[in-house]
Amino acid sequence: MAETATPPKETSGPETRNFQAEVAKLLDIVVHSLYSHREIFLRELISNASDACDKLRYAALTDPKLREGGEDFAIRLSVDPAAKTLTIADNGIGMNHDELVANLGTIAKSGTAEFLKAASAKDGKKDVNLIGQFGVGFYSAFMVADKVDVISRKAGEEKGWVWSSAGQGSFTVAESPGAARGARIVLHIKDDAKEFLEAQRLRHIVKTYSDHIAIPVILDPIPREKKEGEEAPQPETLNSASALWMRPKNEITAEQYKEFYHHVGHTFDEPWHTLHFRAEGAIEYTALLFIPTQKPFDLFHPERKSHVKLYVNRVFISDQIDTLMPRYLRFVRGVVDSSDLPLNISREMLQDNPVLRKIQAGITKRLLKDLKDRAENAAEYKKFWDAFGAVFKEGLYEDFERKEDLLDLARFKSTASDELMSLKDYVGRMKQGQEAIYFITGENAAALKGSPQLEGFLAKGIEVLLLTDPIDEFWVGTVGTYDKKQFKSVAEAGPDLSAIAGGEDKAKTEAAAESVKGVIEKLKQSLGENVADVRASTRLTGSPVCLVADTGGMSLHLARMLKQHGDGASMPIHRVLEINPSHPLITGIEKLTGADFDDAAFLLLDQARIVEGETVPDPAAFARRLSAVMTKGLV
Repeated sequence: MAETATPPKETSGPETRNFQAEVAKLLDIVVHSLYSHREIFLRELISNASDACDKLRYAALTDPKLREGGEDFAIRLSVDPAAKTLTIADNGIGMNHDELVANLGTIAKSGTAEFLKAASAKDGKKDVNLIGQFGVGFYSAFMVADKVDVISRKAGEEKGWVWSSAGQGSFTVAESPGAARGARIVLHIKDDAKEFLEAQRLRHIVKTYSDHIAIPVILDPIPREKKEGEEAPQPETLNSASALWMRPKNEITAEQYKEFYHHVGHTFDEPWHTLHFRAEGAIEYTALLFIPTQKPFDLFHPERKSHVKLYVNRVFISDQIDTLMPRYLRFVRGVVDSSDLPLNISREMLQDNPVLRKIQAGITKRLLKDLKDRAENAAEYKKFWDAFGAVFKEGLYEDFERKEDLLDLARFKSTASDELMSLKDYVGRMKQGQEAIYFITGENAAALKGSPQLEGFLAKGIEVLLLTDPIDEFWVGTVGTYDKKQFKSVAEAGPDLSAIAGGEDKAKTEAAAESVKGVIEKLKQSLGENVADVRASTRLTGSPVCLVADTGGMSLHLARMLKQHGDGASMPIHRVLEINPSHPLITGIEKLTGADFDDAAFLLLDQARIVEGETVPDPAAFARRLSAVMTKGLV
């Protein structure tokens, strides 16, 4: 349950509120689509309770008044068979009135719409992975309970509150005098979920899913009739209650690693990769890190925050430290624990802490090394790249120090194959006389393969990288070269084709360009400022025209992206119309004069725009010109 800085609300009596619309939909999906995974409710509630204790432990370092009641943190499970209730209680940070409303009545997290869309698209199929991807595990309680009460008092505050709901569209909030610090969640168990009132069932769930929790999970004795001479039952600690990352690797099973990943990542998929190591020397720290299999829906959130948790001597500090993990590795989940940082260090000081920067360098180096090893298995590495490649490539733009390592790990599609390949593969297949790595940018590979800009390259068997992620527009200019080969856009590489062709082909190209000088001049006059220039193309073989960016100018794809985001609406785009000297349309329009030539010129320009994925600026004029040309051809 997230901690916020919202002050408590003053209220005089119970109040009823409706759930946010998204929560109401979410509850329906959780309750009805995940029925066979009902035991995960306990894992989620215990994880939330553990997080609440971690937050209070950190907050109490700088605010002594929060230590009321001591710091012996515990999570207690209590069962009342007669009342059919299961209670999960913690003595962590707690919540006040407004936090109960905000955290349990709304989903204040990006991606809610995407979650609901994805969950609804399952057509009723069970997909437990979706819950954890959005941190909405609390609502899984309604799979086993027909009513949930949350009694909570925030540390340092006097008033307690009780939040209640039957999960039917509304909830109530009222004062709760005498509430203990932390949160006590009371589940009124459904008739078909009575198994969760049994001690053995609870033991199994906790041992299976929550053994790694570093805070004791205690099962209180279940009330029953005491036999004569029998000793009173004692509370039972169900988990190991030790930090998993501090245990020797040979004592941890694959299943324990997986469940710890579920805990720190608040997700339900399998970890694609696990990295657990201890660094010793000038700086000592332990890291237990996971690369997910599935990408979270908020992966492209503008804040691009890391979600790796920082601990100092097993005391949780924060999971929002930007300098702990490079932003292009923000999909990584896990913990880093160091003894070389002071416990009372503030989050602000951590952002520029030199020790933390050295830790970041160390864990980044280890992660990239492991990725290089995993890349040897192309099929497995493809799973990683399909999920996180678009984010990973941000490092090519931001992390110049590791540029070579990142370039070796990057994978691409090209005109030669739909299979992912490395830059090393590309360079090994370069044509004789080819000195550059050619690329084209756009929104999808299928559309790019049909671009007229590629015709000359395809005709000569020159491979071109198909770059379809937004970051591709930026990193190629920053990186510059790979293996001493320059990255070059096909839009600016027309002259290269002539150089690579050589001899007779080059002479033919130059002769063809000379033959259309008159057409070029007439097109320039007709089109005026609608184009930056008109010139003969060395790249076109089948299409009559294409649009390219002016040399050194912004690419057409980048210009469109900026315009879509409102950043380039008034920015002029200097576009060049290239014509195919050998195409019948080009050789034929030279005979036209006056308005007929002007119509043909603008039709060619609009055709080039459409192929580039643009809309024509004047659809009515385009339709009129097209109708006129078709009429003349038919009459």
